[in-house]
Order: sequence, then structure tokens, then C-alpha cells
Amino acid sequence: MRTIAIIGASLAGLRSAQALRQQGFDGRLVVIGDEIHLPYDRPPLSKDFLLGKVEMVPLADQEDLDALDAEWRLGTQATGLLSTQEIALSDGSTIEADGVVIATGGIPRTISNTHVLRTLDDAVKLRDALAGAQHLGVIGAGFIGAEIASSARALGKEVTVVEALPTPLTRVLGAEMGAACGQLHGDHGSTLITGINVDSVNVDGVINLADGRKVDADVVVAGIGTRPATDWLAGGPVEVANGVVCDAGGVTNVKNIVAVGDVVNCAGHRAEHWTSATEQAQVATRNLLAGETVATHTNGGYVWSDQYGVRIQFIGRATDDVRVEDGSIEDRKFVATYRDGENEEDVVGIVAMSNARLFTRLRRNLKQAG
Repeated sequence: MRTIAIIGASLAGLRSAQALRQQGFDGRLVVIGDEIHLPYDRPPLSKDFLLGKVEMVPLADQEDLDALDAEWRLGTQATGLLSTQEIALSDGSTIEADGVVIATGGIPRTISNTHVLRTLDDAVKLRDALAGAQHLGVIGAGFIGAEIASSARALGKEVTVVEALPTPLTRVLGAEMGAACGQLHGDHGSTLITGINVDSVNVDGVINLADGRKVDADVVVAGIGTRPATDWLAGGPVEVANGVVCDAGGVTNVKNIVAVGDVVNCAGHRAEHWTSATEQAQVATRNLLAGETVATHTNGGYVWSDQYGVRIQFIGRATDDVRVEDGSIEDRKFVATYRDGENEEDVVGIVAMSNARLFTRLRRNLKQAG
């Protein structure tokens, strides 16, 4: 291959560029990103960035970026795949490439008159809005919504969180552990309203709930998930269905095109995690250079979240059989394991609050078992 184009200049795109160079690719490398910023770390945006403790956190220093010898096309969107080797860009130009890495990530789902938090520019707008606000409304009690709520409380704001599910995070952690995470809001003075949908949000910040109740807020942020950024692939040669359809090696139905990160749909599953993007990049780029699937990636499902001074860690999958192995939920410091339904001795998942050491030890055993 003489030219490889990477569509997406965030974590998955950068890690793909680094992996290609590490694996010996010495041809032309073009990285296309719709943001004007060089790759930066997203997790701090909902935490230390909102608190004013950090500004943009680069994912690589300038020396490392220079070593990639890549051509950066920032502030430019890919608008279509004209063929398996030609990419149309928003500035009217095209790029021809022997190989393509799709790393376009996700697009936040939105509600009118609310903020979202995905990009650095989103975070700047939300931080500025919070500076003059007294009451923040958060729609969605998932990880991102809970982290924003936590940051707002640390800034001294009143916070109300509205969650459609009866218990937060049940789809990830199960009902019991989701409830434990939900209790953190009340512990720290936030109001949590569950089991109700939001009808609309007024321009002045009033949240209209489906049962007729209203929540007054100065600023409202929606943390209701994302959808894969695949609109630009419509009508092209790559198969798309709730993401870019790939095999376990990140290879699409077109062998010279692979995908990594939040945009990937592997066997009907999308792994929207920081660690997955990094691990997938190593595998997918290897397969791209090989011209076939010679390596596969197994998603470990590791995710972490910092909320109200508590670190939550999870890996694997949740089941109904969950057991606290150390500490207690009431103390907000524990480790619990999820057991397999067919063989109750098999640990298939681990969750922890403020107990990183034991979590890491058990995680090591889980990985060895898997």
C-alpha cells in the first residue's frame, strides 16, 4: 500500500496511525478530522475540564505527532466514499487511498434547547453556560450524565438528573449495581428522578416531563447516548447497519477498508469504550496491511467513570447473579462479581467502587480465564 487514509482524528484515528507506523507502514498517511483540533483526550471534558482544572489534554505531544509523518486534514469532513479507494471531502477535494481506516466515532443524540458533551467545543460551551447558572438539569443518568452532574455539584450548582429507566445504568451494570451508582446522586445533594421520559425542554431551560411535572433549570444538558457517525457512507460500498459492519478483526465487506472505535458494529455489538478503541486499532491496522483477517479482537468491555469522588470500574458482562466480594455498597467502597447463569462459579464480570487494587487483581484473573 502506498497511501492509507484515516477518517477520524480522535483517539481511534490517532491510535490507528501510530499502529500503522509501528507495524512498518512507511507510505503516505493522511488523517482527516472534522474538528480543527489535533487529537485530544475526551474523558476529562466531563470532569476536570468543566471544573477548570485542565484545558485540552493532548493524546500525543508534538514530537510524537511529527514522528508519524502524517498529513493532517483538520476541520474537514469526509462526505462520501466515491469508490473503494476514493474519498470525497467537504472542501470539494478528493483523496485516493489504497487502504482506508474508518474512525468517525459517534454523534450525540440531541434534544432541542439542550447542550451535549462530546467534543472540546461542546465542553467549552457547557463550561461557559455553567459559569452563570445556578441550577443544571441533566437528562440521562448514564456515565456521561452522572459525570457532568458530579462536576456541577463540585462547582456548587443545584442539580436535577432525569432518567427514563427505573434505575440508572441497568443496561450496563444490572439493577442492583445500577441502583448503587444512582444513590451517589442523593449522597451528594443532587436530585435524581427516575422512570419518566422527557417530553420537551423550553428555551428558558424548563424540562417538561411526560407526567406533567416541570423541572426548572438554567442550563440543560442531554446525555442520552450517541449514534454511529455513518451518514457520509450512505450509498457507498461499505455495509452499514447501526455502525460500520465488521468482522472480529475490524475488516468491513471491502477488504481494503477497516473500522475502529465507536463506529464499529461487530456481530451486532458496538463497544463504545476508550480502551476498545485503542485495542481495536492494533488489530484492524494489522489486518489492513495483511489484506485479510489475520487477527481478531475480543472486547473486554472495560469502562470506568469518576463520579462525586468515587471511581466506578466495570469489565465483562452483567448478570442477575451478582455477589459483593469485598466491602459494602452502603460504604460506597466494594468489589462485586457477576456469575455465569449456567456455571455459578464462573466469573464473567466485575464491578468496583473505590477499590481499584482488588478490581485490578480480579480483572487479571478474569482475563486469564477468558
